[in-house]
Amino acid sequence: MSHLVTPAAAADRDDWSLDQWLAWQERLHPSRIDLGLERVRRVASCLGLLEAWVPTLTVAGTNGKGSTAVLAAAVYRAAGYRVGCYTSPHLRRYNERIAIDDVPVSDAQLCRAFAAVEQARGDVSLTYFEFGTLAALWLFQREAVQVQVLEVGLGGRLDAVNVVDADAAILTQTGLDHTDWLGPTRESIGREQAGVFREGRVAVCVDPDPPRSVLEAARTARAARLLGRDFSPHSIAGGWDWRGPGGTTPGLPLPALPGTMQLRNAAGVLAAVDALQQMLPVPRAAIETGLERMRLPGRLERRGDLLLDVAHNAEAVAVLASWLRAQAQPPRAIVIGMMRDKPVEAVARELLGLCERVYAVGLPAPRGLSGRELASRLAIGGLRAEVALDPAAGLCAARAAIGGNGTIVVCGSFKTVAGVVSG
Repeated sequence: MSHLVTPAAAADRDDWSLDQWLAWQERLHPSRIDLGLERVRRVASCLGLLEAWVPTLTVAGTNGKGSTAVLAAAVYRAAGYRVGCYTSPHLRRYNERIAIDDVPVSDAQLCRAFAAVEQARGDVSLTYFEFGTLAALWLFQREAVQVQVLEVGLGGRLDAVNVVDADAAILTQTGLDHTDWLGPTRESIGREQAGVFREGRVAVCVDPDPPRSVLEAARTARAARLLGRDFSPHSIAGGWDWRGPGGTTPGLPLPALPGTMQLRNAAGVLAAVDALQQMLPVPRAAIETGLERMRLPGRLERRGDLLLDVAHNAEAVAVLASWLRAQAQPPRAIVIGMMRDKPVEAVARELLGLCERVYAVGLPAPRGLSGRELASRLAIGGLRAEVALDPAAGLCAARAAIGGNGTIVVCGSFKTVAGVVSG
């Protein structure tokens, strides 16, 4: 028997909990992903969300979207603005996706927002992500934020976030991921991601080697800023310099999140902030504070003997592996779980020789690979792994094997990290 709730019943349930609302959204649309803006635009129009009522910065790309969005929000928050930041997915609680002034919204706020979206949508069927995106925009409007920072979920051109015409858009990096939806090449993927750029507005590209499709899209922007041509980061002892169109901003503190990619992404944020100075003035002190205070769980995050990183494609894992090899003490074990549509074999090659033990852990079907399936695919890439039922079991086995002495890396998926953190 189907437990699908009718729209009329849903709209009448003012006492629904957050879990009930989320379960309803998961069943509402026949497809988990259904790219396109027509449905979202219709509901956003009913909610009064299409008007350019607040400055907006949108972040797209294959890797680094979340940290870029969080840094931009931290900088504007430090400058004294009331900031709404929308990111996805979450690690532990759905509320993490929508933050106002760096504080996740409450269950009650989310339920009110979901009720408003439900009332406005009529017979329009929305995906889980589309429903949440509209709720975030509704909350930001209701809470009178002065700046909103929006992270794209998938691609860009047809992603629900792109229903808003951003004043500035940052494209972090174009890599081979979600090829079933975005096309098989960097050119096709870049074309979709660069769909967040708007003619006559600010477009920032952080990719050091952008596809031609991205360059073509950036040419239509009022202020197209490219890494290496218009801005760049330069490391110095204990910090870095940012060089942009107006000169050099010297002696900045390093981003709180480590890694060379984070420095490039930070340079991209500063390029967008600089281009929007007339609209949203930001002093140097706010940039320094934002760099020092940015936090994002699951990105090279240390928790006791664990190093948590949600890297889930070859490019992201290459960055993680490079950082690990630069450390004085290599990790003792890796706990990895992955989705079946990811390039497991390429990820395996990036992790070769990093540590003594690797544990392939199972993630929920249908998207997740079982531990045995993952170990088999890792072996094709040359990486031998022991099998564990789930992330918690893999972590337990890793700790027992290394005797509590050394670092254990947990990576491969948001769900892998979440399984360890929650466990």
